[in-house]
Amino acid sequence: MPHGNTPAYHLAQLNIATIKYPKESEEMKDFMDALDGINLLAECSPGFVWRLKDDTGNATDYTMFDDKTLVNMSVWQDVASLHKYVYKSGHTHYIGRRKEWFEMPAEAHMVLWWVPAGHQPTVEEATERLLHLRNHGPSAQAFTFKQAYDAEGIEL
Repeated sequence: MPHGNTPAYHLAQLNIATIKYPKESEEMKDFMDALDGINLLAECSPGFVWRLKDDTGNATDYTMFDDKTLVNMSVWQDVASLHKYVYKSGHTHYIGRRKEWFEMPAEAHMVLWWVPAGHQPTVEEATERLLHLRNHGPSAQAFTFKQAYDAEGIEL
């Protein structure tokens, strides 16, 4: 049982994106060069808990479904903290440029779910949640910002 204000659950998020060009290409340079700063911004944002990293300090060595689909996964204290980082910080500028670097997804490419505080989700776990969302729509098991649930499974 948590003590005081220590939450029992944190919010995990996965988003994937299929690159249009090789990571080392000139077309991807602006994106690749921005990763360290954007990741630092996330880590310094209120509510940030953890993010998936590879040996470079980013997560560009991780892929999902194929070698062109990059993975971004992190854990936050709550939906509001993640939403603020994604849509009300310097991160928003790069969302506006995503069509330059990434194919536009035909199906769900982002999923949220609750994990026990202290748990670091795996890429395999995230894949299962994304596929659950794609196959069954939003639920307490796998949801989106548009149809979110709290840690008790109640729709927000």
